[in-house]
Amino acid sequence: MSAPTIRTRHTAAAADAVERARDAATRESWTEAYELLHAHERHPSRGLTADDLSVLADAAWWSGHLDESVTARLRAHAAFLAADDHRGAGLASWWLHYEYAGLGRPAAAAGWLHRARHHLADLPDCPEQSFLAWTDAEEAEAHGDHAAALAAVHRMTGLALASGSPDLLALSRQAESRVLLAAGRRAEGLARLDDAMCAVTAGELSGMFTGWLYCLALTQCMEAADFARAVEWTNAAMEWCAPPWTGRPPPDGPDAPDGPASARDPGSASLPMTVPSGENPFRGVCRAHRVEVLDLLGAWALAEAEARQACREVPVDCLESAAAAYYAAGDVQRRQGRLDAAAVSYGHAHELGRIPQPGLALLRLAQGRADAAVAGVELALACRGAPDHDVLGRARLLAARTEVALAVRDVTGAAGAAAELDALAGDGAGAVPLLRALADTAVGSVALARKGSDALLPLRRALAGWLELRVPYEAAQVRMLLAAADRAAGDEEGARLELGAARAAFERLGAVPDARRAAALLTGGSRRRLPGGLTAREAEVLRLVAEGGTNKDIARALVISEHTVARHLNNIFAKLGVGSRASATAYAYAHGLV
Repeated sequence: MSAPTIRTRHTAAAADAVERARDAATRESWTEAYELLHAHERHPSRGLTADDLSVLADAAWWSGHLDESVTARLRAHAAFLAADDHRGAGLASWWLHYEYAGLGRPAAAAGWLHRARHHLADLPDCPEQSFLAWTDAEEAEAHGDHAAALAAVHRMTGLALASGSPDLLALSRQAESRVLLAAGRRAEGLARLDDAMCAVTAGELSGMFTGWLYCLALTQCMEAADFARAVEWTNAAMEWCAPPWTGRPPPDGPDAPDGPASARDPGSASLPMTVPSGENPFRGVCRAHRVEVLDLLGAWALAEAEARQACREVPVDCLESAAAAYYAAGDVQRRQGRLDAAAVSYGHAHELGRIPQPGLALLRLAQGRADAAVAGVELALACRGAPDHDVLGRARLLAARTEVALAVRDVTGAAGAAAELDALAGDGAGAVPLLRALADTAVGSVALARKGSDALLPLRRALAGWLELRVPYEAAQVRMLLAAADRAAGDEEGARLELGAARAAFERLGAVPDARRAAALLTGGSRRRLPGGLTAREAEVLRLVAEGGTNKDIARALVISEHTVARHLNNIFAKLGVGSRASATAYAYAHGLV
């Protein structure tokens, strides 16, 4: 056979491989497209076109080869530019901006965004300009210019409608939702988000935009404290992410990693994280959102298992999702009484860039380190500033601030935090159910600390709210407060009913410390083993300290000398490993002694 004939057959085979890769990309069979083009790249008989290089970039991204994705897109940009195709070059530039931003390279991202503007700015209206309008809306929103953000969104919507692209239209609806929510127009914002998600759940969009919109929408729902939507769309997202087969074992085995990639290898965060062939790179991100939802629903064992899996699955450009999963796992472990494990999980979240508050502050409170708890939650509130988009994040900090302040007898500070939370939650038709339940819990706690008769109403509202939301742990916590309020009002039977319900809920959840506290309160504390090795007299002294009594007050109440009170306090501090009355008070509240 002659050499020209061999070369002709090789050329035909290569062309066929490229055609099959294009067909695979059309079917969104990304692993197949990647393998075909990757093999072609190793033994090229002809160069890939700019469009083929764009397909290679997309296929590499879906297959978890982020470094190859960027390299292929750089080559695609050069090829578009050589062909004087500014629309193609502009789109490649925008995607490079987006990928570099995700990889934590803001300077490179800014440079490619500038190039995208340069390529597309003077062209007639075209679909590629929609991405620039989306970025313009994000930047205006970041500066608090809602009018400019809305104008950019409206331009994007016009471009999307003109293009006839369902992908771009759904993305424009999501962007409009984000801007409206940031401007405080909650009902309109959620209506726009529902519009965008109809296209997602109906399967009208490409895989890239489906995954992208699930991620954006789930983040919006949690930040806006719309728990019902978060539950619905998290389930839908995980169903979409699921592989079309069953019975495949996890790619990395059943055990959790020792920590995030950056913790196991300080340099690994800059390396590509490979997703096993056939895996959906959005799965880990969606699973991290699912962990938050499962945590609130009380499915703690599943939440922790999903958190471990999410940390294995998230791509390297989405490590904030792994941080969120570690944080949620820490919350579960803390409430189960696994304080050392919780500290490790919060530490991993911190390594990945998340401030682990308010969970860490509540952990310190459970450890009797009240000063650290106060400092941690106050610093987190100061850093977060105004609620901006993450309303739920600030609400949780305010709820924790109320709890921590009450533990150290700072009723004034607790009242201030509860009042801000109450205003944030809204009232009537404008109330946000999850925030309203948090606020009623905080307001009722403060009223109970003030020994007022007005604690029952907000606490009963809070219980009804948590039960309606199907959030069992917080509902059980409110029952504990209601039991104290009932006892203060002389309703011992009502108190016992609340304590019994709370104990049953804590036991079902696996919230061991809370279950023990409820059981101890049910028996009146007469036959239980006291925590920390305290004697009955030491526990009595500690209760009076926690109620704000001085040594003189305690001596008078117990008919003992002040010297004896001081001796008891020394023994209490030594047994509990605390060094101040405030820390001892925090310990008393954390262990149900008050």
